[in-house]
Amino acid sequence: MTLTRQRLERIAHVRSTVRDFFAKRQVLEVAAPVAGARAVTDPQLESIPFRVMNETRYLQTSPEFALKRLLAEGSGDVYSLGTVFRNDEQGRWHSPEFTMLEWYRLGFNHHDLMNEVESLVHSVWPSMPALERLSHRELYQQILGVDSLSASVEQLKDCAQNLQECPFTETSRVFWLDLLWVIGIEPGLQDRACFVYDFPIEQAALARLGDSEGRAVAHRFELVIRGVELANGFWELTDADEQQGRFEADNQYRECSGQPRVEPDERLLQALRTGLPDCAGVALGFDRLVALSSGYQQVSDALALAWDQA
Repeated sequence: MTLTRQRLERIAHVRSTVRDFFAKRQVLEVAAPVAGARAVTDPQLESIPFRVMNETRYLQTSPEFALKRLLAEGSGDVYSLGTVFRNDEQGRWHSPEFTMLEWYRLGFNHHDLMNEVESLVHSVWPSMPALERLSHRELYQQILGVDSLSASVEQLKDCAQNLQECPFTETSRVFWLDLLWVIGIEPGLQDRACFVYDFPIEQAALARLGDSEGRAVAHRFELVIRGVELANGFWELTDADEQQGRFEADNQYRECSGQPRVEPDERLLQALRTGLPDCAGVALGFDRLVALSSGYQQVSDALALAWDQA
């Protein structure tokens, strides 16, 4: 058997295992649109969306907004296993075109969903390393010796400077938290597998806020295995006014950074006003799951064909 055939059979096996996993739990598969009229407001995705169809549509970076519209219409638990696009993302663990597994579970919080993510990954990867669970605060204190929930910009900057020269003048806590994740946290997780949960509120994105040990936190999580982010999950925000405010804050940040304004997706806001049910959702990199569980050294080994550069 050729290596190509072996690789294709492995991809097909993981895909089949995922579908069996959700069928047993009565989570319905749906096909989300690939092209949409709106992009995301997230300033970190400034150059990420591809524009197509005479610049009138964006290739979607995630099926999230579409799936939430279905949830608001009464779909019940759903998942999507399909192609998404991230412009300017290419490397050992990145491809501009890749397969995302995203699902939503009614009545779940982020801890419930972590349990299900672990079960799913274990069904594909029985020998998966044991997964730790650490709060964002615990992880930053353990690896970097800094409190990610309360540290000032200057304290975060000093921590980064101790790791490497950082000639940046940014005054945003989000910037320094993200930089420390890249230069300090990810290298510190190369030999570990863990869920990181309850992020600083500045990194809430579309997660609801809550309390942990007397401090405000964003109820979201990431699964990191051997330094590679595999999944990103949220106990979902259901308040339309709060979401609209976060979209506006994103745009204010974009404008201050010289980035163009991105009009919020009104259909998502309308879905929230209609009534998004209490739920938790997660996006998981399917190709990364195939690669990590198969012992591959890069995500391109888990693709039928690598990204076409022509």
